[in-house]
Amino acid sequence: MRESRVSRLCFAGAKECNLSEPATTSHSRAPNRPIEPHARLASTPETVLWGYIAANLTPALTVQSGAIVEIEALSHQGLTTNKDPEIFFNAYGIAGNEVLLDAKEIFAGVKRPKGASVHILTGPIYVDGAEVGDTLEVRVLDIKFRVPYGVNNTGPGKGVLPKLLKEPAAKLIRIDLERRVALFSDQIEIPLNPFMGIMAVSPPTSLGMVSSTPPGAWGGNIDLKYCAIGSSLFLPVFNRGAQFFTGDGHAVQGDGEVDGGAIEISLKPTLQFIVHKGKTVKSPRVETAAEYLTTGLSVDLNEATRLALQEAVDFLQTEKGMNAADAYALASLAVDLGIGEAVDIVNLVYAKIPKRIFKSNPDFWYDADRD
Repeated sequence: MRESRVSRLCFAGAKECNLSEPATTSHSRAPNRPIEPHARLASTPETVLWGYIAANLTPALTVQSGAIVEIEALSHQGLTTNKDPEIFFNAYGIAGNEVLLDAKEIFAGVKRPKGASVHILTGPIYVDGAEVGDTLEVRVLDIKFRVPYGVNNTGPGKGVLPKLLKEPAAKLIRIDLERRVALFSDQIEIPLNPFMGIMAVSPPTSLGMVSSTPPGAWGGNIDLKYCAIGSSLFLPVFNRGAQFFTGDGHAVQGDGEVDGGAIEISLKPTLQFIVHKGKTVKSPRVETAAEYLTTGLSVDLNEATRLALQEAVDFLQTEKGMNAADAYALASLAVDLGIGEAVDIVNLVYAKIPKRIFKSNPDFWYDADRD
């Protein structure tokens, strides 16, 4: 366990968080409008976990509900071999000064526990007032790229087609930040859609130290591409303070993450944390300007599908006042099911409910028409 952590500090060693001076954001900000966070949390050997999530660890940061926090997240790519990350990336043409300093420090100074997974997570962030049975809303206000390159890493035994490849296949992919595309090849460019593959509260204490690979009701490695800029993720709270972690940055990813990875990349998300007292969700939910998404999680894909649909029907009944028969019928006519993640032991299926079918919806903080 870590010995020294940052508590109630805006940046390791900096001033205390002050919510008396609100951050400059609005419910319909454009992505290029600067956001002044209440707090910043750096990625350092003292503020990260490697490969696991656990409850009641010493806070890396403590904030009030409503706080906006800019968080450094470090990708695990280049840190999971025996090579120094600078040597790893040099082999792909990345100069030493393009390799993040915290990658070198964490590689040298943080020991990954035996049996832990690969992801490097920044946190935990405690949110004052969050209690068991509440819901934590995580608003994704902005995501910045820390480096202009990422890695897609697959090989034998990985992904949906584990027998397809005979050799490891790590592909470094450059990012054109001005044109907002990933340069997959000379003939293929992929529009960027950055999001955090892992956003989590701490799991129930009964589970102990949980691997960062399988997602759960606490969120975690949900790899859901709809959790991009302009989205809200809703997570059930299992422990006091909610205890939020994030990591596993993705530049872009298709539904399913089928080869076992996205364009894995180090990102800097700006997130707002809002506690909803007495409101409980069973599993992660997402809202965007255009849709509501419920999720189902299970090692069995059919069961995950059933759970996602049940959550959608429950949502339509509780939030839209529909009876069970009408909610089920509407789900069959207008709700789309998709596989968000199919490679992390526990599958995630989502049910996507379009907002446009309703004559009215509650106001949402992000206005896609302006952005």
